[in-house]
Amino acid sequence: MTTTAPELAIVLPVYNEGEAVEPVLRALSAAVTTSHELVVVYDFDGDTTVPIIARLAPEIPGLRGLRNDLGRGVLNAMKAGIAGTSAPYVLISMADGSDEPHVVDPMVALAHGGADVVSASRYMRGGHQIGGPPLKRLMSRVAGLSLHHLAGVPTHDPTNNFKLYSRGFLDAVTIESTAGFELALELTVKATLMGRPVAEVPTTWRDRTAGQSNFKLRKWLPHYLHWYRAAFVGRVRRLAGRAPRS
Repeated sequence: MTTTAPELAIVLPVYNEGEAVEPVLRALSAAVTTSHELVVVYDFDGDTTVPIIARLAPEIPGLRGLRNDLGRGVLNAMKAGIAGTSAPYVLISMADGSDEPHVVDPMVALAHGGADVVSASRYMRGGHQIGGPPLKRLMSRVAGLSLHHLAGVPTHDPTNNFKLYSRGFLDAVTIESTAGFELALELTVKATLMGRPVAEVPTTWRDRTAGQSNFKLRKWLPHYLHWYRAAFVGRVRRLAGRAPRS
């Protein structure tokens, strides 16, 4: 048992994942060599994931559950995970097995090199996306590539929530998101507008094979569009020689 504080907090929001979360946690624990803790954030004590965490905690180093007391939903779970950890780096990952554990250490390496945001990118060279609703896939790809090529966002995949953030950057921004998975886009756009270094690594995203996705495209789309517009407004201001507002 080590007393050394972890360098990385891996935050996984969950909602009734049950037994399906076990292989995800074991894969992360086996693949990530950076000193880390696995923080599983749940909304209510009756969540079916809670007893699984209790059973696995003695076996998986650094695994713990964290109750989200900010209000139900994936956004508040991610915010609770950020606030409930103190490691120098925070990684958001999904508990459904869609993210690749072996890219976490390369993400940390880029953060060591100075990046405040490191994106696991489906749309850069070497990245892939397997499965998922066609409309959602198309919109995500178009948004990511247009923000990269036209708005100057340094990653090809700003909407992917599989991202690593430096604690210094998180402490320097105020999270304004109100609708779930828009958080990754907000923080990536804000880092770009602030001139913070943003990096990326290729990843293969796989649609979940168990359970049901909590992504709500129709409800969240207006919130995505807000940050999409903010990126382009910031780009115009930069080109015009005007500093963006903080």
